[in-house]
Amino acid sequence: MKKFIDSFINVWKIEELKNRILLTLGLLLVYRFGAQVTLPGIDATKLTNLTNQTDEGIGWLINVFTGGAFSQASVFALGIMPYISASIVVQLMGIAVPYLQKLQKDGESGRKKINQITRWLTILITLVQGPGYIYNLYRTLPGEAFMLTGPTFIYSSVLILVTGTIFAMWLGEKITDKGIGNGISLLIMVGIIARMPQAFIQEFSSRTSQANGGVMMIVIELILWFLVIISCILLVMAVRKIPVQYARRTVTGDFEEDMMGGNRQFIPLKLNASGVMPIIFAQAIMFIPAAVSGLAKESDTALSIAGMFNDPFGLVYNIVFALLIVIFTYFYTAITVPTNKMADDLKRSGGFIPGVKPGVETGDYLDKIMSLITFPGSLFLALVAVFPAIAVSLLGVQGAWGYFYGGTSLLIMVGVAIDTIQQINSYLLNKHYDGLMKSGKNRKAVA
Repeated sequence: MKKFIDSFINVWKIEELKNRILLTLGLLLVYRFGAQVTLPGIDATKLTNLTNQTDEGIGWLINVFTGGAFSQASVFALGIMPYISASIVVQLMGIAVPYLQKLQKDGESGRKKINQITRWLTILITLVQGPGYIYNLYRTLPGEAFMLTGPTFIYSSVLILVTGTIFAMWLGEKITDKGIGNGISLLIMVGIIARMPQAFIQEFSSRTSQANGGVMMIVIELILWFLVIISCILLVMAVRKIPVQYARRTVTGDFEEDMMGGNRQFIPLKLNASGVMPIIFAQAIMFIPAAVSGLAKESDTALSIAGMFNDPFGLVYNIVFALLIVIFTYFYTAITVPTNKMADDLKRSGGFIPGVKPGVETGDYLDKIMSLITFPGSLFLALVAVFPAIAVSLLGVQGAWGYFYGGTSLLIMVGVAIDTIQQINSYLLNKHYDGLMKSGKNRKAVA
């Protein structure tokens, strides 16, 4: 514990790291503040019906992803989800569109152009979702909740919603560039954490005031919750080490040949190389039926299908959700883990995998290993994602608290937290301090 506290103190000794953390916290605070600002023309005291709409089901998940802004009719009501949807579309198009494929191979310049395309697509998606959100407000809120009506209110509100999403996207990019951690993921994580205390208080009140298991059941739930967190950490941190042997190594700045074995190292291939992105992608897809359900009033079949996808604890919802996670895990791993490039870099550096020829065969071997370890990784990721439904059915956990029993909420929190800590660790290790995690411990530089 003392070493952890010392490492935490060392964080503030590194000026650049301290400034990055403070900037990140400041921008997150701006985002949380904006989530409480209601759209002009709406009475903030008459949002009870909208709040009730987001108490359970898919509405609760949408509200969590926006940090409560959805139920507040906030300027950030659409949150960062249009940007996530745009990212999904661009990456899917990157498989079939030659122009995007070329940009993906153009390095930093190509990445900037892809980001620009994603931003424009985000605006288009928000222009579609904005009127849908305003329509939902008209359906949900009483007439006296609107202080403005007509085209003026609609146009101004849509414009503000688009601006809010663009500003949230800008905050996320600034956190990534100038702060610490992945900005977009941090914005989502902060919104999730903001809803956790209220969910736990509701669960505690239900267990104690209604003779529904009492404090002992709360203790059991917390123990199971911590076990799920540990499982998520193991999933995020698990790696398959591929041994690598170098025939050449550098000693005190000179290039030395060692034909008897060289320097042995390994390539760490992560069991879950895609991180939390498959969860975010799959969840964004699962929002679609809920978003279009209001357009299918006259069709009983469409309403029935939409109803299935409006219940995050339902069987159909979780089966489809799990399948999407498995698919997106393979997809995202394939586009983010360039095994051929890894093989080429390994060959250029004089390294090789024992028993495997350098070059193409090494790339094929790494691709095969990634496919083998991605399968159990994707299944475990899907199991954790649907675990809230299992907890609700087996333990009788209340809906709001049940969402934190794994699923999207917990996986995002654990994954983003570990990613941020690892970035902080890299700063500490570069300055020859001990890292925040035990695995991050570093030996002092030898003079």
